[in-house]
Amino acid sequence: MKLNKIVSSLAIVVVAVSCATNPFTGKKTMAFVGNDQLFPTAFAQYNEVLAENKVVTGTSDAEMITRVGQRIAVAAERYLTANGFEGYLEDYAWEYKLIESDQVNAWCMPGGKIAFYTGILPIADNETGVAAIMGHEVAHALANHGQQRMSAAYIQQGVSVVGNVALSNDDQALGIFNQSFGVVSNVAGMLPFSRSHETEADKIGLYLMAIAGYNPDEAAELWGRMKANSGESTTPEFLSTHPSNDSRIENLTALAPKAKQEAQKFGVTSFRPIN
Repeated sequence: MKLNKIVSSLAIVVVAVSCATNPFTGKKTMAFVGNDQLFPTAFAQYNEVLAENKVVTGTSDAEMITRVGQRIAVAAERYLTANGFEGYLEDYAWEYKLIESDQVNAWCMPGGKIAFYTGILPIADNETGVAAIMGHEVAHALANHGQQRMSAAYIQQGVSVVGNVALSNDDQALGIFNQSFGVVSNVAGMLPFSRSHETEADKIGLYLMAIAGYNPDEAAELWGRMKANSGESTTPEFLSTHPSNDSRIENLTALAPKAKQEAQKFGVTSFRPIN
């Protein structure tokens, strides 16, 4: 009975927050925090990062980051408009910065604030590689993955509270619940949720880079270089926030022809040379 109460409470919460539509999948997604709250916070955090780091300007690499970012943004606008989401990006404030750092990293905050670290450029290897990374990171923002992760974390916390209240009169059951809930909710819930976001961003990013005129075949090559740089991971995929490198390469290879077909809908029949 107590377990049923917990499950029922979770179902009510999920239904209550499943009120946003993913423009790329058409699926309902969780949205506890609206963009009117999320974007200002993200913009402030972005400015803090820029203030605390050395931003590279006036170089060919910095210009390339801006150029690729603008092309990906235009591709996103074209795709969204063509699929019935005109005006979806009206609150976005696109910005593209190159940060001097050995970190092999890049990210896009909700609202279109993008950072590339110089440490990832050798692995990107070329402008098309940068486009593959850029498309993936922008896809996270466009699909509201940050918003969904925050909502999922709220649900995880909420279920924990409900469980503790429901089992408060049974010390043994409460102890078992608290010992197992964190592990089970992460392995069976949060980690697969995160991996699904990565896979979704890979697909969306591939489409965006192709519409922007970059060859999507390069994405699998990029992840081959990522794999070589990181070495073989000792963490099983089911315990990781990301798909394995091999799974990712296989998936990107399979999706590349579909991305090319999508790009053809926008008049893109050839791609910029990889150099």
